[in-house]
Amino acid sequence: MRKIVLFIAIITLTFITACNSAQENKDTDKKATEAGDAQETIVYESETGPIEVPANPERVVVLSSFIAGSVMASDVNIVGIDSWSNANPRYEPYLQDAEEVSEESLEQILELNPDLIIATPDSKNLDKLKEIAPTVTYTYGKVDYLTQYLEVGKLLNKEKQAKAWIADFKKRAQEAGEKIKAKIGENTTISVIELFDKQLYVYGDNWGRGTEILYQEMGLKMPEKVKEDALKDGYFALSPEVVPEYAGDYMVFSKNSEQDNSFQETETYKNIPAVKNGRVFEVDGKAFYFNDPITLDFQLEFFTEKFLGE
Repeated sequence: MRKIVLFIAIITLTFITACNSAQENKDTDKKATEAGDAQETIVYESETGPIEVPANPERVVVLSSFIAGSVMASDVNIVGIDSWSNANPRYEPYLQDAEEVSEESLEQILELNPDLIIATPDSKNLDKLKEIAPTVTYTYGKVDYLTQYLEVGKLLNKEKQAKAWIADFKKRAQEAGEKIKAKIGENTTISVIELFDKQLYVYGDNWGRGTEILYQEMGLKMPEKVKEDALKDGYFALSPEVVPEYAGDYMVFSKNSEQDNSFQETETYKNIPAVKNGRVFEVDGKAFYFNDPITLDFQLEFFTEKFLGE
């Protein structure tokens, strides 16, 4: 009888121990799962407040052209892209599997199954976009161009990568600037002029087209008329006859080969000193519009080659 009681006691103890062990494993698995869930999202402090986004987004739709290159530079997969970015030849290698979309093509965006959407505050259908995936908006010019890339880095959980690139870029651009000033002179002026849709523009120091590199990082000078009229707003519309007043000793002339560029055949243009002296650097407007890392690296390489022959 005593042996039977002892046997039952052992069986009971074994059962209780097994149950406790199973419960502990279950609790451990639950904690691990909760920890895993916590790592799957981050809270990003956006312009409109905190928003929960994927920690490592895999399918991003970008409806903001000035942000697209920063996403590409962060090695994040883009499945939907705006038309302006899609037309940029520098972006082509990064958009092989991306579809062109707009804020109005909601059904198409839904089918792309994005886990993150990036737009602008004035994008249409923002509320509907937010129903498809977490949607973050950026306002152009709210922060400086390098801080903008850093913000995208924070959003995409690539802040360390963004900081490293920014430090390296500033170093490279400033070193090139010193060499250029040593070659062309400290007081030599450069202007950035663009012919877009039959309208001429001159640019300040923060509106893409290489202006951030030339003026902010390299410290090159802009003509006084450009400083007076374009520095505050970033750009200034010109009539053809006044272009010589805004032309620097060197000119970066941005244009689109598909548009009317007959201004370059006029006497007004041909008589500009920079034109006569062969100091005009023509650029493809589509490739030069923006100020993201991909475009900035291209612009820096272009200016280094044109000014220094390197």
